[in-house]
Parts: sequence; structure tokens; C-alpha cells
Amino acid sequence: MFETFAHTADLGLRVRAPELTAVFEDAAQGFLAVLIDNPEEVAAVEEREIAIQGVAGKVDDLLFDWLNELLYLFETDRMLFCDFDITVDEAGLKATARGERFDPSRHHAAHEIKAITYHGLKVAQEEGGDWLAEVIVDI
Repeated sequence: MFETFAHTADLGLRVRAPELTAVFEDAAQGFLAVLIDNPEEVAAVEEREIAIQGVAGKVDDLLFDWLNELLYLFETDRMLFCDFDITVDEAGLKATARGERFDPSRHHAAHEIKAITYHGLKVAQEEGGDWLAEVIVDI
């Protein structure tokens, strides 16, 4: 589950999930919902393999790198991703991301994301076992 929250001139993304892998999936879904108003219209017709090397104990940096990679793929290839198979471990992240290229006739742009920021970035396991992640995107 993800939700957005206002943050000065930026936009925050908050994710709560029972498993760390779900945090990364839900953060990607939230990222898509920040980019376009109708994420349900994105079809899973193209597939990309993504691998990001991690550093033990730095799961927040891994989330930053993951969202930054999705932003890079949007900016360079105009790719929108809607479906994910993700594995997260101490070595990093491996994902199969499925989606399609942005089509302005079908996808309604919501926000231009300039950058993923480190400001307020956190990923932590809460008491009770659920995971909480927060990240601010510069719009």
C-alpha cells in the first residue's frame, strides 16, 4: 500500500508493507501514480530486467537507486512500468519490470518528476514486523 503526502514544493511517497519486497513493488506503483493520473491504463507489454547492486544494511539507498532507475528509464525511453517481480537481498535488487512506453493519447501526465531525493529517505521495519518507507520526489 502506498500513499502520497505534501512536502513543501515536493511530493512525498509513503509505503507500508508486510515484506521488504512488497515495499519496493508498492513504491514503484506509487512512483507510477505520481507520474500519471491513470496508472491502471498502463499495459504490461514490454519487459525489462533491472539489477541494482546493494550494500549490506543500506536498504534505504537501494530504494533510492530503484526509484532513480525507474525515473531514468522514463526519461530516456519513456517507459512506464506497472507490473513487477522483485527480489531484494543483501546483494541488492533484481527485478523484472513490465510496462509500456508513455503514450500521451492514453496516459494522462500528472507530475514531472525532476529527481528522487535523499531528503527524508527512510526504510525501516516497524514494531510488529511491517515495513515503512518514505521518500520525497522533487516535482
